[in-house]
Amino acid sequence: MGNLRKTVGMAAGSAALGAAVMLALPSNAQAAPGVPCSAKADACVDLSAKTTWLMDNGTVTYGGAPITSGMPGYRTPPGTFTVTYKDIDHWSKKYDAPMPYSVFFTKGGIAFHEGSLNEQSHGCIHLSPQAARAYYNALHPGDVVEVVR
Repeated sequence: MGNLRKTVGMAAGSAALGAAVMLALPSNAQAAPGVPCSAKADACVDLSAKTTWLMDNGTVTYGGAPITSGMPGYRTPPGTFTVTYKDIDHWSKKYDAPMPYSVFFTKGGIAFHEGSLNEQSHGCIHLSPQAARAYYNALHPGDVVEVVR
C-alpha cells in the first residue's frame, strides 16, 4: 500500500507541476489580437481607443466595452496595477457622488465603476451598468490591471 500511495503522490505531483508550467506565461506574452495589453492582464484598458476588456491568460472573456476616463487635470494614469479592493455601493466623499460596482486598482483611488459614458471622470474608468457588474464580479484583489494610452 505504501508504494501505491507513493506512486499516486508522485503522479499527482508531476501532473500539478506540468499544469503549472503550462499555465505560466512569459512576461512579454501578448494577449488576443487587437488587445494592447500583455497576457498577464486580467483587465486591459486602452485610453486612446476608449475601450476595456476582461481577460484570462490572454484570452478575452468580456469586451471590448466602451469607457470614459479622466478629464484634463484628472487624467487616468497609465501603467500596471493590481486590484486593491471592491465596494458594490461606494460613495465618493471627495466628489459627493455614487460609484456603484467599484473595483479599485490604484492607491490614489482610481476604480472601474458604473458611470456616464458621455462625460469624462475624475480619473476613474466609467463603465455601462452591465459592464460595471461584469467587472465587479470578475475582478478580485490582486488581479492585474494594465492601462495603456
